[in-house]
Amino acid sequence: MDFNDTPEEAKFRAEARAFLEANVKPKSAESDRLQRKLSPADYMKAAKAYQAKKAEAGFTGITWAKEQGGRGLPPIFSVIFGQEEAKFDAPAAPFSIGLGMCVPTVIAFCDEATKDRYVQKALRGDEIWCQLFSEPGAGSDVAASKTKAIRDGDDWIINGQKVWTTGAQFSDYGILLVRTNPDVEKHKGLTMFIVDMKQKGVEVRPIHQMSGGRDFNEVYFTDVRIPDSSRVGEPGQGWGVALVTLMNERLAVGGSYGPDYKEIFEFAKGIASPTGEGTLIQDESFRQKLADWIVRAEGYKLAKFRTMTALSKGQTPGPESSIGKVINANQMMDIGNTAIEAQDHYGIINDGDLAPLEGAFHQSYMFAPGLRIAGGTDEILKNIIAERVLGLPQDHRADKGIAFKDLPTGR
Repeated sequence: MDFNDTPEEAKFRAEARAFLEANVKPKSAESDRLQRKLSPADYMKAAKAYQAKKAEAGFTGITWAKEQGGRGLPPIFSVIFGQEEAKFDAPAAPFSIGLGMCVPTVIAFCDEATKDRYVQKALRGDEIWCQLFSEPGAGSDVAASKTKAIRDGDDWIINGQKVWTTGAQFSDYGILLVRTNPDVEKHKGLTMFIVDMKQKGVEVRPIHQMSGGRDFNEVYFTDVRIPDSSRVGEPGQGWGVALVTLMNERLAVGGSYGPDYKEIFEFAKGIASPTGEGTLIQDESFRQKLADWIVRAEGYKLAKFRTMTALSKGQTPGPESSIGKVINANQMMDIGNTAIEAQDHYGIINDGDLAPLEGAFHQSYMFAPGLRIAGGTDEILKNIIAERVLGLPQDHRADKGIAFKDLPTGR
């Protein structure tokens, strides 16, 4: 595999780097601290301003068709921009779900009038989107959704609840998966809609996470009326539409978050070993853990190279993209826990002004359980890897051939 840029890729990388250097600060401890201290309103203002500049310069929707506001470039160019943007404190998070998952689904399944209405505003950051899939009784088993839609003339009336919806509190629109036919198997009775998150009957309740964040939300729908013109795909074909979104989601959440082995290596050189002899980096059991983390990280890097190779050839990455999240979410939790334990009773201090790495190990440890659920639990993704990558036999499905309304439920 040749990972050197082609002349066209090198030119694009230089263009991307020049744009970023002119508009955002390089990533550093100081810039990260300043960004974290912004109020939600100020952060959103900065994010929208950055997104508008990014769209004007042609760095949003890089792979989208030119008529949709993109550049029509191969996916490897989007990877290149992502690599460069990761080196800067670019406030791009509020738009990642909409542009990475929701709007591509709208482009794939909606008519031209619908695309004209939503795509450009999403690219510029004028409107923000969220994804409404998971429910209290249907997390990784998305097809078990119970939120229902009943046809009423040219409209559909929605009732139910979604949960773990990232960014719902500041979203303008969302893509919503609901049950429209309970008389068929669970995968066959679903339909996707675009929903106005500000309309009557939609209630968003932020969930306070143990990490201190409030990114996730519960969303309640009470007699919410949605026109049939806001349907994404055909009635009853929502599972096929959702698969397009889910594949994009699992690729998006597979990256690394928080401190990795390099950060804990530096940390271990300056803290005493729990044995009382020398520093932590001199402790044999810690060194074995460190070696395991490095091996996993290098293995994941090589797996990413395979994905990049597929993209550079114009191919679509397959289910192997699930590997990244299984590795990274668990390693993130393990590294955070090891660093906290190494601090002994001082490990309870997560004040950013007092804790090592400004409390990043604590944030990492407390955020990791959510990451192990988002985009499919560890167990779901291991099944995907086993069945679709390794070719192992499928799990037995007790719900096969049974209408959704007839599935047994707990009391």
